[in-house]
Amino acid sequence: MSGQLLESKLRLPAPHRDLVPRARLTERLDRGLDSRLTLLSAPAGFGKTTLLAAWLRAGSGRAPDARWVAWLSLDHDDDEPVQFWAAVIAALAVITPDFGSREAELLRGSQPPPLRAVLTGLLNDLATVDRDVLLVLDDYHAIESLEIHESMAFLVDHLPPRIHVVIATRADPALPLARLRARGELTELRGADLRFTSVEVSAYLTQAMGLTMAAELTAALTGRTEGWIAALQLAVLSMQGRDDVAGFVRAFSGNDRYVVDYLVEEVLQNQPEAVRTFLLETSVLGRMTGPLCDAVTEVSGGAATLETLERANLFLVPLDDARRAYRYHQLFADVLQARLLDERPERIPGLHRRASEWYARHDDSTAAITHALAAGDPGPAADLIERAIPALRGDRRESTLRIWLERLPADLVRVRPVLSVGYAGALIAIGQVDGVEPRLRDAERYLHGGQDVATPSEEAPARAPVVVDREEFARLPAAIAVYRAGLALTLGDTARTVAQATRALELAQPDDHVRRGAAAALLGLSAWGDGNLETAYEAYVECSSNLLRAGYVADVLGCATTLADIRITQGRLHEAMHVYERALQLASARAVPVTRGTPDLHVGLSSIHAERGDLRRADEHLRRAREAGEHAGMPRYRYRSLVTEAFIREGEGDVVGALALLDAAEQDYVADFAPDVRPIASARVRLWLRLGRVDDALVWAREQHLSPDDDLDYLHEYDHVTLARCLLAQQQRAPDASSAALELLHRLLAAAESGGRTGTVIEVLILLAVARRSSGDVPGAVLALDRALSLAEPEGYFRLFADEGSSLEALLRLAARRTAPRTVQRLLRSISRADGNPVRPGSNDPMEQLSDREREVLRLLKTDLSGPEIARRLVVSLNTVRTHTKNIYAKLGVTSRRAAVLLAGEPERAQSRTNAPPRSF
Repeated sequence: MSGQLLESKLRLPAPHRDLVPRARLTERLDRGLDSRLTLLSAPAGFGKTTLLAAWLRAGSGRAPDARWVAWLSLDHDDDEPVQFWAAVIAALAVITPDFGSREAELLRGSQPPPLRAVLTGLLNDLATVDRDVLLVLDDYHAIESLEIHESMAFLVDHLPPRIHVVIATRADPALPLARLRARGELTELRGADLRFTSVEVSAYLTQAMGLTMAAELTAALTGRTEGWIAALQLAVLSMQGRDDVAGFVRAFSGNDRYVVDYLVEEVLQNQPEAVRTFLLETSVLGRMTGPLCDAVTEVSGGAATLETLERANLFLVPLDDARRAYRYHQLFADVLQARLLDERPERIPGLHRRASEWYARHDDSTAAITHALAAGDPGPAADLIERAIPALRGDRRESTLRIWLERLPADLVRVRPVLSVGYAGALIAIGQVDGVEPRLRDAERYLHGGQDVATPSEEAPARAPVVVDREEFARLPAAIAVYRAGLALTLGDTARTVAQATRALELAQPDDHVRRGAAAALLGLSAWGDGNLETAYEAYVECSSNLLRAGYVADVLGCATTLADIRITQGRLHEAMHVYERALQLASARAVPVTRGTPDLHVGLSSIHAERGDLRRADEHLRRAREAGEHAGMPRYRYRSLVTEAFIREGEGDVVGALALLDAAEQDYVADFAPDVRPIASARVRLWLRLGRVDDALVWAREQHLSPDDDLDYLHEYDHVTLARCLLAQQQRAPDASSAALELLHRLLAAAESGGRTGTVIEVLILLAVARRSSGDVPGAVLALDRALSLAEPEGYFRLFADEGSSLEALLRLAARRTAPRTVQRLLRSISRADGNPVRPGSNDPMEQLSDREREVLRLLKTDLSGPEIARRLVVSLNTVRTHTKNIYAKLGVTSRRAAVLLAGEPERAQSRTNAPPRSF
């Protein structure tokens, strides 16, 4: 949709010159603001739009500066979910110029997320608005899509208190009206309410139209038209110039449909032939300007004719304050189009053809293509579409391209290789793999057979390809290889992905930076999925470099997110931070700062600060991501922002809130070519374990068919680490779980080390420390923790340790004497704050947590004395000894006598072992 057309649909209709105050209706509209939904449902021509516009201009029951009005005039082009909600979001831009642009960015993506996910974000934004907002949807009867009706019902059901929806329609919408009515959340104005009373008809005739009519004639006209304002307007037009007005009114009869037919016929027949022809021929236009009308009708003076029609009240609606652009009242346009089809059908293709040509000359390719298709001219339409493909690809409008191509004859597309390849790319972009390979073969047969290439103006030899954009045609071999690589990646065929992407690089021209960048990205994605991180990183650097040369800066920012993800997996947080920061500098350094993609960069920075335990800065970057999203749309993967926010909330101790955010993130997740190496479901299980929901976690593991004996690979590494956590959580009731967890952790450690995935290495070492301590191997636990701290401290890791809580506390006290003392002290303070226990500076000895009596019991536990013997030695009961023993285990974070004894002696032994050879892992 062109920007001008969209702008006209968002404009509150100009006030009618024949406007009559209708206080009885505006008062009902005012009262309706206390409900969720106001519905104006009546047949065409009942004045719904005029009434709403007048009410809103008068303030709609509120001071004008106390509320925002978001107006949207709908038509059949909006009967598609993405288009509909994009238009609604554009209407809401009255709140702030870029309100809802994060959701709009999601809708423009090649694979838009579920509508409910987009609407959830939009509702969250609306909940922050500090004024009343009226969302007005005019002509809602143009919408027939069940998906739109369902999403509208969801929106209405979840409206924040200050938001109100107004719908004007010719037929009741497929919304839960009965439920809303029962709850008192629906205000209705129907045809019977909107009909003009005799008093209002009299006011209309005298005040608006300057006609004086006897009361009995006014009553008769009211009765004949049943208060239908459209019929009244047409009747007044027909009465103009008549001597016998009374006779006209008395003779006027029939039901609504026949009345309209009769009056329109009267109006059209009473117009000069030139005006009548103008009305019929311009009815094919959704938006009219003087020059456009001149081109379509092939008669000059279009601007003057439009002004004359407006003055004559011939159902013309101005679309701008300067009154240069207009549209017909929809009812009038419908009748005009029906008359045109009936009287002059042979003229229709030519009218659309000339409209298409005019729009093409004025660089509005969308309108030009729309009219070319309406003209039934597949050849010119195909020419226009072919020229538009590069722009459509750059704007990620593959869905629009697919719709247009499917309106062309299949045989025509097959002989146009640029269109065939564009169709294949559009299918891949929206996740439809069926049909991709046949389209590529259609194009490929013209690339290797040596056929002559014809242009549309030439007489094409049999089976010769038709090409408009020869530059795009020359690049098809590389494009075909790129799309085959993408298709293979979608189907999980890594070897073929690499082969085709490599071929694309061989075929791509040196200056074809888009295809070279795409091929490099596909090679990077293949390597990433296989766990070859350094290879993936280098490929994405190459991709980013090519895209920057092509001028695709927003896509370069997307590459930065991938590059940082890889560095984070490698445990290189400093480098990941620099990747994000350099990308932000690139975005802001352009003559026109690039905003699309910048929210993701701030989300990434937020996640790093959160891992480093700096929740204040993490929140700050998340806030900046939201602000950037208001200008450019939410992050490319909106779910990432929710996952990061969940991580922050977890760090603040709000595990339940974190779970809710993960649930929302899962709804927003949209799969694409990138490997999902950190599934949200697995992250949720980790939170369940923090809440003690071990059984739920084990159910998840079974449903995922996870086993400690699985073959390990990078794509499932995060899940297998989560499985190890599940096994550790159940070791008290399942003794075999501990040994299974240890064995799995050792295998995970070896795999992560060989792949250079230091981030995973650190986490696995921490879990090994916990597992070894629980099994009584305290020296081995401390050694594992020492190594984890040595790897983590230079990069600033914090949360990986802190989130383990008290299970790591005793080991940290031991490790503080040898490794990363400042980091350990910070971790101990964090853990103690979470447990509500103060920490004394420099307190590293776990023995200092014990009472004098507990120390005495621990000293005896080091001997060979049994429990009863210790009780007799201390002159206490056996139950008292057992109570002291439980307290000792809890404070030292152990589960056995042997582990407690080893830990109690560990500080001295650890000191003596500082220079010993490291234990093998």
